[in-house]
Amino acid sequence: MGGRIEDYALLSDLQTAALVGRDGSVDWLCLPRFDSPSCFAALLGTPEHGAWRIAPVGAGDCTGRRYLGDTLVLESRWRTPDGEVKVTDLMPHRDRAPRLVRIVEGVSGAVPVRGELRLRFHHGRVDPWVRRTEHHRVAVAGPDAAWLRVPPGVHTYGANGAAAGPGTGAGLATVSEFTALPGVRVPFVLTWQPSHLATAPRTDPEALLAATLADWRAWAGQLSYRGEWREAVLRSLLTLKALAYEPTGGIVAAPTSSLPEVPGGERNWDYRFCWLRDSAMTLSALLRGGFRQEAAAWRKWLLRAVAGDPSDVQAVYGVAGERGLPEIEADWLPGHLGSRPVRFGNAAVGQLQLDVYGEVVDTLDLALRAGLPMERQVWGLLRTLLGSLAARWREPDEGLWEVRCGRRQFTHSKVMAWVAADRAVRMAEATGLPAPLEQWRALRDAVHAEVCERAVDPRRKVFVRSYGATELDAATLFVATTGFLPPDDERVVRTVEAVRRDLDHGGLVRRYRAGAADGLPGSEGAFLACSFWLADALAVIGRRAEARELFVRTASLANDLGLLSEQWDPLARRQLGNTPQAFTHVALVNTAFRMGS
Repeated sequence: MGGRIEDYALLSDLQTAALVGRDGSVDWLCLPRFDSPSCFAALLGTPEHGAWRIAPVGAGDCTGRRYLGDTLVLESRWRTPDGEVKVTDLMPHRDRAPRLVRIVEGVSGAVPVRGELRLRFHHGRVDPWVRRTEHHRVAVAGPDAAWLRVPPGVHTYGANGAAAGPGTGAGLATVSEFTALPGVRVPFVLTWQPSHLATAPRTDPEALLAATLADWRAWAGQLSYRGEWREAVLRSLLTLKALAYEPTGGIVAAPTSSLPEVPGGERNWDYRFCWLRDSAMTLSALLRGGFRQEAAAWRKWLLRAVAGDPSDVQAVYGVAGERGLPEIEADWLPGHLGSRPVRFGNAAVGQLQLDVYGEVVDTLDLALRAGLPMERQVWGLLRTLLGSLAARWREPDEGLWEVRCGRRQFTHSKVMAWVAADRAVRMAEATGLPAPLEQWRALRDAVHAEVCERAVDPRRKVFVRSYGATELDAATLFVATTGFLPPDDERVVRTVEAVRRDLDHGGLVRRYRAGAADGLPGSEGAFLACSFWLADALAVIGRRAEARELFVRTASLANDLGLLSEQWDPLARRQLGNTPQAFTHVALVNTAFRMGS
């Protein structure tokens, strides 16, 4: 049921993404958008739920793989008794139709190669009808059609021996067999388009490869970071760019759904949407890296997404700004490592998460300081957001971690409300644009006073998870990193020390103790973003050697391609949760910049 989470490589055409395993199988691909139903869902089930494997006959995992330089073009190699073969996988930046290109090349010897394509539309639920044209195998079901361009000289047939067509039945695969010879390149191209279109556009795979390499290299060449961890920072920023939906500027939290926080558990969520918090933090990381175009596109997406009643700002939207993201359970999928339920859609769309005001306004401030002009519409949005926040900041909410046990007065939400007011005041003072400055200053001071009075444990002198609580939360580290209090304040130092000590999990950091109520059963792993946050906080309070050690240790948990998921299991030593996770890569980038300052 799918490989280990860290086994997967990421491909992206800036509108959707594919995950490719070490065994040469594409086990996850949603078409035509990140949040569309998948046509390959083996990641959440078996190959019979959709997969496309190309590998030497009888071979297991590849013997080596890499991205080609500063790109998302993947090269996997197999050394076999018959010789060596490599497969180059890419998703070209899109003109009209999304494509997945796989180019097989012999390196030495004569290596028998087999490809097995199992298309299953609607998240592995629908077997398409398959027909043959002169140059393609065409799979059709409902609104979807996938066209496989078969290279000349490659023997291709239906796996069960039946003629491909209506009624061929479950389990049918399109099989391609050939021998890889040195220097001979055999390209396959899978193209998606609406099923009512009669033909698929012809393409030149080698030209697509050259253009894709050039596009990624040109983008990566803008990186302004010159510090010690350039490779990790650039790989993280490439990953974040890959999660941006280019037509609108929206940024998804991850390209996957329902990868478990604990194998066999039910903490399985769909992250293929645009959280204001995650998107804003992603933009902050891209801006620090010198990438301004994405910030401008995201501001436009934000204006469109939140248009309407300012009191009805959502925590999460679709990639085009959709508001309705109903959560369903896919009972036909067994889940990754038997982790059920498998969920599509996300009920967080109906939650109140007050911290998003802070993340959004902080990113607008960072964009202004990075040189993006403050447009009239953006300033109008900022004023509207501050007005809504002023009316709501005292309300309880579901908070950063999206609890499903009722609302609370979460400390992190209040601190980020202070951030929103503080950054708004700073922008108004810097630009001279019209603003109710006295009201904003009064809001900032009121939030600050209440948090200092109600969010501190009077005995331990540490910031706790919510008003009146005793348990800790790694999100309280933001009192150190946002400037809420001076770094030498006793409460700040004690909070950093307490989180480090009491939320330790194998040398990393939990979000909160498993016993802390969040409305869900079971435990989870160490949260990788929180571990980077602790490194941030340690650096802020002057413990830079300890911060460096924690940063290096956490960053080292990336897979061989530099990709990180949401969590880490220190006991099984494996990644957990959706992958690659924007939240984690943002935290890596921001901590690297802080460590270099």
